[in-house]
Formats: sequence, C-alpha cells, structure tokens
Amino acid sequence: MKRKTLILLAGALALLASCGTPKEIAYFQDITEETTFKATKAETIRLKPTDKISVIVNSRDPQVTAMFNMPYYTKRIGDSQSLTGSNAVVSGSQTGMSGYTVDSDGCIDFPVLGRILLAGLTREEAEAHIKEELLESRQIKDPVVTIEFMNLGFSILGEVARPGRYKIDRDRFTVLDAISLAGDLTINGRRDNVMLVRHEVTKDRTYILNLMDAKSLYTSPAFYMEQGDIIYVTPNDKRIRESTVNGNNIRSTSFWISLTSLLTSVALLVFNILRVI
Repeated sequence: MKRKTLILLAGALALLASCGTPKEIAYFQDITEETTFKATKAETIRLKPTDKISVIVNSRDPQVTAMFNMPYYTKRIGDSQSLTGSNAVVSGSQTGMSGYTVDSDGCIDFPVLGRILLAGLTREEAEAHIKEELLESRQIKDPVVTIEFMNLGFSILGEVARPGRYKIDRDRFTVLDAISLAGDLTINGRRDNVMLVRHEVTKDRTYILNLMDAKSLYTSPAFYMEQGDIIYVTPNDKRIRESTVNGNNIRSTSFWISLTSLLTSVALLVFNILRVI
C-alpha cells in the first residue's frame, strides 16, 4: 500500500510540474450551432466635447459654397504650414482639411452661422442640423453637408500583441474590432477579465468583459466602442508568476519547478529504499 501511494504521489507531482499554461483560451465557449441570443442595439458614435470634425458644404454655386468651407492646408517636410482655398488642388508631403473642435459647451463656431450646438448628435444628425441652419439662413439654396470625424480613437494596453492607440474608422466599431487591430490577446491574457474604461460626462465607468461568454459580451453596453475608450487586458496567473522579480519568491515559476523536482526525487528515493527492504 505504501509503495502504491508513493508511486501515485510521484506521478501527481510530475503532472503538476508539466502544467504551466491556462486552459481558458478559446473565445465564445458558450456558443453551439443552435445558440441564439439578442445582441445589444448597435449604437452610432455621438459627438462629444474635444471631438474634431471636418464639415464640407457643397452646392451648385461654388462661390457661395466657399464661404462655409474651412481652407485646406498643405505642409511639406521642413516648410512652414501654408493655407490654400477650398477649391484648390492640394499637393505636398502632408495634406488635409482644417477641422472644427467641439468645445466644452458642445458647440462649433461655424462660418457665417456662428455657434452651432452639435454635442449628443450622430454624424448624420449633425449633417441634417447644419443643412437646416443653412437653409434657414437663405444664403444657400441646395446645400449638401458632409461631416467626418478626424480624431476618433481608443487605447489598448496589457496582454495584447500590439498595445497602443488606434483610430476608430467607422460608426459601429466593436471591442472585437479593437482587439483585432491590436493583434489579438497574447496567450497570457485573461479572456474572462478584459476591462474597458469609458469617460461618461462627469465620471469614468469601468466595464468587465468576458470574451469566453458570447452572450454577456454581445449584450454589454461596452460592446460598441466610443471615442476615448481604454481597454486593458489583464494577465493570467502564469504571466504574473513569470513576471516575479525575485527568482526565489514563493510565487515564481522556478520555485515551484524546483520544489516539485525535489519532492519527486525524495519520493522515488523512499520508494527504492522500501523496495529493497
């Protein structure tokens, strides 16, 4: 009986030594072929203070249109910035269009029309609002207004392949799109504890996302990204042990490997002694 116990102990210790990676790696573990659930409503990004946008007005009369358009800018490497008219051909190493920054009151200062409140509106709603203001001014008959975001982005940190800041390039942008841009989670990232921090008017709110649970992920209010969101992928236990500075610390991988090896050797030695006796 003693010999069998020692053999089992040695096998268990050897197995413990070989276990070094987490098992919870796959996403959407709750999904099968027959799984159905109602996802959260797709939210379109709405304008907030500090957002920068371009507003382009077009009509049949280019001279009238020019009054409402910000100038293009061109900038060559080593040269000072120069401005050109809105209808000019733009060239140079850096080109673009000057934009409007939404102020703390949620407004932009638009040519001729003055201050216009846009905070809380989607891009399409803001286009319709400015078009209405132009028509009411009676200075342009057939305006076409186009608005584009110029500085939408998010930050992603922690256990991903390429942490950093990335652009949001469309209205309905999900947390999965964000993770894909960052090259996916590393093998050491916790799929069940992805934190998303969002600034909401006067406070920051933290959401915990579980990538292994599709239902909770797709129904989370943080599934669709907003400008300025910060994602942090927390490390798993294996990564935490590996990052221990002191190699002799009780939480370090080398400590447990050494201890397991020692116990295994002792168990085998005792087994051989009992067999001889």
